[in-house]
Amino acid sequence: MAEQKIFAGPRIRRLRKAEGLTQTAMAEGLGISPSYLNLIERNQRPLTVQLILKLSSVYRIEPDDLQEAAGSAVSLLKEVFSDPLLAGEVPGDQELIEAAETTPNIASAIAKLYRAYCEQNSRLTDLSEMLARAGHGTSLAATRMPIDEVHEVFETRANFFPEIEEEAEAFSKLLDPGDDLTGALKQWLKSEYGISVQVLPVATMPNWRRRFDRHSRRLFLSERLSPFDQLREIAMEASLIRKRVAIEAAIEELALSSDEARRFARFELARYAAHALMMPYPAFQAAASRARYDIDVLKSRFAVSYEQAANRLTMLARPSAPGVPFFMLEIDNAGNRFRRAGSRGFPRQRFGGGCPKLPIHAAFMQPGQILVEAVEMPDGAEFLVIARTLEGLQGAFSERPRRTALMLGCDIGFKDEIVYGTALPGPAPGSSLRAGHVPATPVGPACRLCERTGCLARAEPPVTKPLGLDERGTGLNAFDFV
Repeated sequence: MAEQKIFAGPRIRRLRKAEGLTQTAMAEGLGISPSYLNLIERNQRPLTVQLILKLSSVYRIEPDDLQEAAGSAVSLLKEVFSDPLLAGEVPGDQELIEAAETTPNIASAIAKLYRAYCEQNSRLTDLSEMLARAGHGTSLAATRMPIDEVHEVFETRANFFPEIEEEAEAFSKLLDPGDDLTGALKQWLKSEYGISVQVLPVATMPNWRRRFDRHSRRLFLSERLSPFDQLREIAMEASLIRKRVAIEAAIEELALSSDEARRFARFELARYAAHALMMPYPAFQAAASRARYDIDVLKSRFAVSYEQAANRLTMLARPSAPGVPFFMLEIDNAGNRFRRAGSRGFPRQRFGGGCPKLPIHAAFMQPGQILVEAVEMPDGAEFLVIARTLEGLQGAFSERPRRTALMLGCDIGFKDEIVYGTALPGPAPGSSLRAGHVPATPVGPACRLCERTGCLARAEPPVTKPLGLDERGTGLNAFDFV
């Protein structure tokens, strides 16, 4: 295998200047000619093994340092130019590599400036949310990727699309699936459009969940998918055909700014349409009310997964037959947020969802268990929250499975209508809590927006309070404030 060439001209030049040497003096110490050193400093010649050893003995340079400096600078620049604001400025990585190798200090300075920009942008976003909760709207706008725009639009509106619901009910009546929706959809796709459905092994379809081959008229599904997920993928494909007009009308209503954002929205709305077909609104709303919103009962009754039934609960916003107004948050074990939605929109201003004390984070320590808590916001608003882990795609033995956690929430006033309300503890004997009130875990919208003192889980200081660090003593966390 060919050895990787090491070009470290700027690093050698900085070393020479730090030592106060001319090229002639340094070349003499290294046993090479000044002209050869000049070529090395201009990255026109790589370092030889003998020269690396000489640099190590004369100037105490670790050989690995000669490679890491440029590699680190390239990583920093890639992070900067992946931002949507700059994504179209550099056509490829080669320019970044050249900039990192030639001017690593400038590359580092650009990265520091970018991180300062991100920090200020984050603070402005936090302050904007705080002002919005106080009733003072702002027009602060940040650069967003298309997927972020789509998520924001879905989070800030009710997760209910009446035209798609009506189309789903009409389609369900047409199919008349009985207890076999999968079979009915396959038969409809075959008879109406000549499309057959085939499940393929992981080795044949390693990077796809679903793929439609227009030439052979076949819909391929990965065997990684559970039967519930296979049904949803088939229902999505059928919905994109049967309900295309309703889906496109809903996309136009969202008023998105780019074709890529509309493509993401089309995928989200196809998922919505699939859930509406798998769990038709009238039957699902009636069953949910009778079962007191027990997700395990609903998933069995409609032959769907826990995630699908929980997701459908956030869509019960038909004015003539509303359900409990649930909202939903899904994260992975690193805290990355995938989806936020609700039958009245996700209550970002009232609830936030960024508190590390929420049970959605504790769910990862108890996989498959349902955690129920009452939580109280700093302004006194209380919510009932239900958290549980979800198992992702099924992989091979050598693959680490993907696991996320899903949390449903609603106002605490609905606790008596929900089966999970019975899991909440009542007031302790002798407690000052009034009858019917339940003890609630104090939480906040997010650490930067929360002013609770003495919080063991605090990860960041609040933007509204100056730090009150005192070297004579320490508080319960590293971000004490006055």
